[in-house]
Amino acid sequence: MAHCGEILQGVFFDKTGHLHRGLITLPCPSLSTTADFEPAGEKISVFPPSKTKAAAAARRTLAHLGLDGYGGKLTLSSNIPIGLGMGSSTSDIVSTINAVANAFRKRLSPETVAKLSVESEVASDSIMFTETIVLFAQREGVVLEHVGAQLPPLSIVCVNTAPAQTVDTVSFPPARYTAWEMEAFRSLLAMARKAILTGDASLIGRVASASARINQRFLPKPMFSEIERIAADTGAVGIQVAHSGTVAGLMFDAQNPNVEELVHRASGALAKIDMPPFMQFLTREAEYRYAC
Repeated sequence: MAHCGEILQGVFFDKTGHLHRGLITLPCPSLSTTADFEPAGEKISVFPPSKTKAAAAARRTLAHLGLDGYGGKLTLSSNIPIGLGMGSSTSDIVSTINAVANAFRKRLSPETVAKLSVESEVASDSIMFTETIVLFAQREGVVLEHVGAQLPPLSIVCVNTAPAQTVDTVSFPPARYTAWEMEAFRSLLAMARKAILTGDASLIGRVASASARINQRFLPKPMFSEIERIAADTGAVGIQVAHSGTVAGLMFDAQNPNVEELVHRASGALAKIDMPPFMQFLTREAEYRYAC
């Protein structure tokens, strides 16, 4: 599956006191990549030909399985927008790794897929973990913490804050946080744990909004203050962003009986500032629609 940026991204201490870059991904089950791998010969061909990272991931997976001499035909199909920070390349790679393993009747653990994914593209999000919400070290490929079973049910209204811009996650320089920000991440992680444990949409919205504000120092989203104002005026519980992309999302409590009306109001207000939503999705349903 894809994702819509992050709930939280920063630096976090592990149990031994070591510091790691980490993130909590906001899954977007509505968008995805499908990979098909047919073993054949010794070389790997890929379609579309531009998916070179996926081809490299296929080769790395074969090596991991002890099948260095094998090749095959890799075909990818995706509806994930590229360059917005929605995990298009990671989705290509994760689906490829699983397709190659499946072709040889092997099943790889999410932890193994994570390691192979990071080896294939330097930095990765945590979309290979589908059964739990994790704090993931995106440049190490390891889980720092299993935060909880699932996010509170949310309705997300997505906007592309910079349509003329694309961001290469790998080449984007890692943020250098202040001591105050590092302490803030400690508190935000504790809030995220509580929000996920109790199903508190408002609290998880506060976490995401705080992380988005911190990220403005590193990859500022155009008209961020206007988006915040619209979120407040229309009853959104918060704002989340792609910390290395251009997408942003207004977060609504999906259990609010008036959620569709609030989403409609927010969509209209965003359109008035020339930032119309390009999609709306529910975090617990594999369906999406264009917001209007």
